[in-house]
Amino acid sequence: MHETDVLIVGAGPTGLVTALWLSRQGIKVRITDRAERTATTSRALAVHARTLELYRQLDLGDQLVALGHPLGATNIWTQGVHRFRIPFGHFGMGLTPYPYILIVPQDVQERMLEERLKEFGVEVERNMELVDFAENDGGVVARFRDTRTRNTSSESSEVADDLQTCEAAYIVGCDGAHSAVRRTAGIKFTGETYGQIFFVADIEGQGPAINGEGHLQLDGDVTFLTLAYDSQRHARLIGNVDGKQLAQIQAKEDISNVNFEDLALATPAMRQMMQIDKVNWFTAYRVHHRVADKFRSGRAFLVGDAAHIHSPVGGQGMNTGIGDAINLAWKLATVLQRKADASLLDTYESERRAFALTLVETTDSAFNKLAARGWLANFMRSYLIPFVVKLAVKFGFVRQRIFFGLSQLKIQYQHSLLSAGSAGTVKGGDRLPWVSVGEVDNYESLKEITWQVHVYGESSTELAKWCQLRNTPLHCFSWSSQHGQAGLARNAAYLIRPDTYVAVAEASGKPERFDSFFHNTQLEVS
Repeated sequence: MHETDVLIVGAGPTGLVTALWLSRQGIKVRITDRAERTATTSRALAVHARTLELYRQLDLGDQLVALGHPLGATNIWTQGVHRFRIPFGHFGMGLTPYPYILIVPQDVQERMLEERLKEFGVEVERNMELVDFAENDGGVVARFRDTRTRNTSSESSEVADDLQTCEAAYIVGCDGAHSAVRRTAGIKFTGETYGQIFFVADIEGQGPAINGEGHLQLDGDVTFLTLAYDSQRHARLIGNVDGKQLAQIQAKEDISNVNFEDLALATPAMRQMMQIDKVNWFTAYRVHHRVADKFRSGRAFLVGDAAHIHSPVGGQGMNTGIGDAINLAWKLATVLQRKADASLLDTYESERRAFALTLVETTDSAFNKLAARGWLANFMRSYLIPFVVKLAVKFGFVRQRIFFGLSQLKIQYQHSLLSAGSAGTVKGGDRLPWVSVGEVDNYESLKEITWQVHVYGESSTELAKWCQLRNTPLHCFSWSSQHGQAGLARNAAYLIRPDTYVAVAEASGKPERFDSFFHNTQLEVS
């Protein structure tokens, strides 16, 4: 008998979501973190629409929105002059309940998740540093060191009496870029480190660029983004180091010694955009792009930054980690409930690593364009990119494509073993389109976190009997032209996974294809 079903190492948003999702499904978890307390700095800020949709399943989406600041627009600046405004919030209208980027400090998000987790009787066990773990026939045995009594003079001190152990069926590494789970599992972290140095600063200020929106300064040697925390004076600055200062800073042995003044931020452009009254937090760092060679090794899994890291362009990191967590959690729950063979867990890597590789490639390309040096790069940032962007966003299909990509609504698993069929423009593996007709919202039923069937129109008698026999919720929505506009087919049957992606889309509305799906995947629906 294992001490717990799933041992989660790392209590950032990714680890907390993993623990919460599993607890919601009746799975016993332990979650540990080496830190003494929840961090008080904001770190990750941007929460995208898809993440909010997934939080809504846990009845946390609206609560988080109330704690944050919806960012509805981004402004483009060059040479300290405001060029144009992009009303980003309009791009996603009708596509999601959350047509914006939500700005909320990571520590606020973590406290919300911890409080909800306590309702399931689970608390983060802090000051617990993973030393190693070993697999046995039926699970893993992990060893932990209490960071408060660690002998700092001997990194390799591993006296058995000083260590705590935990037995679990599975271990999930949510412990960041320097993951001890990844190290112990012997998984390579393939990638590179960029030569440029980036900075983050949480500030209080005033001026045209401190107005509750986003502001991107593109030209010259200083490229930076200002993101408002609220509609008042608080904002975050994210940018690259001034080219004139780069060599000097790179010469420092430890870039953590770099301070705000080192970056010569008082450029004419910034002075025209804002007045910085106070710097509450600042750090300089090197940016890496790496993806683990495997996301699974036996009974160990890597999630979030432990599995992939990339440039901060687009604010995708934390959101991707939460997507990883939910994808893995429902599969672990299904296997632990003996409703599927353990081979189901292989689909975690095949679905999420493919997206991670694509994400690293796209953010790498965007990063290189923003951080490039030379007269051509400056010309592109100062003139060409602003001109092209201003022109492109006039077209509806471009606006929609931008929103779908940035918000992670476009993530799909069409090539997964867990995807089949098509009906309308919706294919197996796609995110279920959100449609709200009057007071009827098709995402309300997704809070059940279970397999379910959706029909937009009329359900066949055979399908109704199939769902009844298998105790599978069947949700029928009166047909509306809005369903058709979203890509759904009238009277078709859509089998929805616990993580709200479409598993099977069947145009006929008959259940035979569902039977084939569950037979081929060795899954049980009831």
